[in-house]
Amino acid sequence: MNASSYSVALLLGLGLLLAADAALAAGEHHGAHHAAAPAKQQKAWGIVGEAAQVSRTIEISMSDQMRFSPDQLEVKQGETIRFIHRNEGQVMHEFVLGTLAELQEHAAMMVTSAGMQHESADMTHVAPGQREEVIWTFNRVGEFDFACLIPGHYQAGMVGKVRVLAN
Repeated sequence: MNASSYSVALLLGLGLLLAADAALAAGEHHGAHHAAAPAKQQKAWGIVGEAAQVSRTIEISMSDQMRFSPDQLEVKQGETIRFIHRNEGQVMHEFVLGTLAELQEHAAMMVTSAGMQHESADMTHVAPGQREEVIWTFNRVGEFDFACLIPGHYQAGMVGKVRVLAN
């Protein structure tokens, strides 16, 4: 290898290392589980909950038939729920809480933006055969939704509803 070829190979290698480091530093991508404490931001459907405040646990299974089970939930205003999500399928799934309008908008962006990266306290990505959790406080009355927004999953009907009842 001559000096010119060596320099090009070295620069390419350095570029790949820098790109990989930047991707890891961003830390927001499908399939990652983050241990950092989520930021508390009030949303229409509630706010991130704290483990010490959990009122009850709800287990939700995810399947490659593009379904959640259960897909209809009722909680009381003020309840902090520990959702445990089990991916019983062979492909990645996710659980995203929100309003129907926001989930539809997000799903449309996911379809048009291949490789879109996102992470939030009201969502989790669950690898095949794995389980993840979300702790959420439902401090607002209303009907809210949850979905898997991986392209094709939402469109196939991988959705559910949470009804938050007044005390």
